[in-house]
Amino acid sequence: MARIPPIDYSTASQEIRAEHDRELSLRGRMTNMKRILLLSPAAHRIYAEWFTLRDLLKPALDDRAIWLLSHAISETCRAEIPVTFFRRALIDSGFDPEALEPTADEALLIRFGKAVAADANAVPDEVWAALKARYDDTLLVNLVAFAGIMVATCLFTNAVRVDLDPELEGYRKR
Repeated sequence: MARIPPIDYSTASQEIRAEHDRELSLRGRMTNMKRILLLSPAAHRIYAEWFTLRDLLKPALDDRAIWLLSHAISETCRAEIPVTFFRRALIDSGFDPEALEPTADEALLIRFGKAVAADANAVPDEVWAALKARYDDTLLVNLVAFAGIMVATCLFTNAVRVDLDPELEGYRKR
């Protein structure tokens, strides 16, 4: 059971209801994490910038690359909800997360994700050099910021012990 209860829409303030409704109109669903974050609309909006950064990465990185980066960060952080969320994205797109062969670019992003999640002070120089050879500085800023929000998401779900969303249950790693 989560350490912080989610909002109760029927008793929530107008500000919380407005943010809830905005999220539903933008993304069409409300997760357990978002229901808890909505206790602070500002916190919810900050975490929702994940989507803004993802969109800024998309010209250079496809969905699969972003999912693999996010999955690597989530696994390193031992965060079941994000791990399961990205397993679902991969599985629903026809990929087997346990048998997936990453491209060279995806393997680099996975190495970066694992390194930054384990110890951001110890991202290997060769990983950084390979990233610099592939991406411009603006994309690198967005990549690191995106990874930071992924780490923050893992931290939040772990610290609060957010309950796994029922629709993710079938995607858990066994």
